[in-house]
Amino acid sequence: MRAPRSSAALAGIALSALLGTVLTGCADNASGQLVARNGDRLVETLSNPPTGTCHRFPQGVTHVDNHMLSNIVLYTTEDCTVPEGGGSTYLSQQSSDAAVHSTGLWRSFGFADE
Repeated sequence: MRAPRSSAALAGIALSALLGTVLTGCADNASGQLVARNGDRLVETLSNPPTGTCHRFPQGVTHVDNHMLSNIVLYTTEDCTVPEGGGSTYLSQQSSDAAVHSTGLWRSFGFADE
């Protein structure tokens, strides 16, 4: 039995709206994984984290592996700010970096403007 055209059209519109919502939601997340460690100890692993926000590590980290398709900025503060006289560390996609003793532990990260 054939469905009326209006039902088929309505189902198509609903499916398009749902797909659009799903794709929009995914666009606000980075693609990939970030691994943060303190020495040899794993501190946090994030998969596809949301962009546009500051991410605070549960504790200070000494090493970050950026396996995402996005560039990030690492901060020694918990709120993604640069302290007076301090700095931040830019970490490009698919790369790793270790904190040096002069900068201290990283406590947060945000996504670099592209």
